[in-house]
Amino acid sequence: MAQLEVILTPAELPALAKRDLRDIACVVFDVLRATSTFVTALHSGAKVIVPVGEIAEALAIRKSQPDVLLGGERDGVRIRRAQTGGIDFDLGNSPREHTPEKVSGKTVVSTTTNGTRALRACVGAKTVLAASFLNLTATVNFIKNLQPANVLVVCAGTRENTALEDVLAAGTFCESLIRWGETPEEPKREQKHSSSRGRSPHQQEVCELSDSAEIARLVYAQAKPDLVTAARTSENARRLLAIPELRDDVPFCLQQDIFPLVARLEADGIIRC
Repeated sequence: MAQLEVILTPAELPALAKRDLRDIACVVFDVLRATSTFVTALHSGAKVIVPVGEIAEALAIRKSQPDVLLGGERDGVRIRRAQTGGIDFDLGNSPREHTPEKVSGKTVVSTTTNGTRALRACVGAKTVLAASFLNLTATVNFIKNLQPANVLVVCAGTRENTALEDVLAAGTFCESLIRWGETPEEPKREQKHSSSRGRSPHQQEVCELSDSAEIARLVYAQAKPDLVTAARTSENARRLLAIPELRDDVPFCLQQDIFPLVARLEADGIIRC
């Protein structure tokens, strides 16, 4: 039986350093926008994505590898020379910037406020995936085929706070994952024999949810009739919608299953598909 847990806030990330992650598959969501951007860049033909925590790390890589593209944000906007001491970054953190014309065949080194931090906190896990609404089903199917004993879903959040859009994505992921192997008849039986936590006996055999995973799933269930509208009410969405050049990132990132790829952070710290 798979154990399914969700980290709902980045304030929980430091504790991962004390955990043995070797038997855990980590799935990281930063819907608005880092993981959505990484998935889009890979779909657009980027060779690899190198997530780093600090601007200085990105600049050091650029110094040794002049052909890499620098991407990322601080306070939501592209990193500029005032923050680097001399150069503007090539890209921000908008997935719409990461077009084939700009990134195909390129290595993109990216640093963001929360997303890259969340990914790096999972280093040491058996598997680390960068996930988004854009590639959600592909990510779920990968985990189903992997059949790990433990799945940890990480919501990157906003600063040290919970991000609604990440929790909604985590809840969608959990709902999809607990239904693996379900037959078409199973939902009908669930209506008659639902457990106290809303799952059929068959679902309980497949996956055991922590309270944090149940919270994410319940948030998703409440928002499911209009998931996009719910996500647009989040703090991150409201901030982006107020910036004319970034407002279109919100509907872009809330599209579901437009990219059939899996973005995997490998042992060398590089994201590949």
